[in-house]
Amino acid sequence: MAAATKLQAFWNHPAGPKTIHFWAPTFKWGISIANIADFAKPPEKISYPQQLAVTCTGIVWSRYSMVITPKNWNLFSVNVAMAGTGLYQLSRKIKDDYFSESETEAVVAKE
Repeated sequence: MAAATKLQAFWNHPAGPKTIHFWAPTFKWGISIANIADFAKPPEKISYPQQLAVTCTGIVWSRYSMVITPKNWNLFSVNVAMAGTGLYQLSRKIKDDYFSESETEAVVAKE
């Protein structure tokens, strides 16, 4: 009986599956999943503007999801994931562009 009550509470929640407040963040998980799939992509193929947009969107909307009523934990979690994956991708790109040893070795080899 407790499970049925919890399911009914979830179903009738102001940010539950009967509202856009549930479905928009649920589909937004696709962006984070795609970004996770791109972890296998070589760093030189990572886009600074795209990853900055993903990161900033995640940070801004994570904050927003905590000040609105009702609290939307699905929106919060997807945006934390977006910020995290974006920051990770940016760190990979920056490391490759500015701290890559293969680039240094190529310059030394040319001299």
